[in-house]
Amino acid sequence: MSSHANGWTEVGDGVFVRRYEPVDVSVGAIVGPTGVTIVDTRNSPEEGDEILRDVVAEFRRPVVAAINTHAHYDHTFGNERFAAHGVGIYGHVLVPRHFEQHEAPRLAAVQADPSREPDKSWAGVHLTPPTVLVDAPFTIDPGERMIELLPIEPGHTDTDLAVHVPDAGVWFLGDVLEESGAPMFGSGSFPLGWPAALRSVLGRVGADEAIVPGHGAVVDRAFGERQADQLEAVAAFIRSSYAGSGADSGSAALPAELLALWPESSLRSALRAGYAALAAER
Repeated sequence: MSSHANGWTEVGDGVFVRRYEPVDVSVGAIVGPTGVTIVDTRNSPEEGDEILRDVVAEFRRPVVAAINTHAHYDHTFGNERFAAHGVGIYGHVLVPRHFEQHEAPRLAAVQADPSREPDKSWAGVHLTPPTVLVDAPFTIDPGERMIELLPIEPGHTDTDLAVHVPDAGVWFLGDVLEESGAPMFGSGSFPLGWPAALRSVLGRVGADEAIVPGHGAVVDRAFGERQADQLEAVAAFIRSSYAGSGADSGSAALPAELLALWPESSLRSALRAGYAALAAER
């Protein structure tokens, strides 16, 4: 890997990553002969504009496409700025539904009362779903660079999309995998299915290929397998806890080994989602 003074790191031939604050989100730039494809658009129109400026300044090529690895705000709320420039945006077919169920209510609440989440600059955000919805493996070549898009089974969300640049040996997995912190059980997560979903996509990753997580430094397949083991420990705890206590997730005592990896609030979110899924199976 080679680092550039302005923050872009080359993680494969012509594939770059820049880690932006807030929330240490990893933004990808897949550089082709005639243009650049961006992976994830950050948290607001202003942050989307920053990506566009940084890309043009560094690579001297136009942005020809954008890809959302999943629907969460810190990866999609910059979409509107890309769309305003006529850039096609690729994303999972269920992103619009996730927006309606999760991101739209939260955005409306914060816009009505910014004090609810004062760290968010969402006054000017207009939810902009992907313009090309992906429901099966799909190959694109914006900027004359082949990119594979692979929907992932429900895990971090039901909108997770793997992005593979085969000629560079680089994968972008969004928040199905995280390095700078524990993977979060946020809005629309599927904690019981997440370990298998991660293992399924890892089965496609070559031993020498690089994986860009949604947040943090580039990792390899072995790191991903270790994180899948941790996610499986959460899923196993949810199942055993549900069997012992029924539908009351709030009464479950959280194991110390899981609290060493996750905040209590995240584990409680996982319990609620997992209990709901198990109740629905009855």
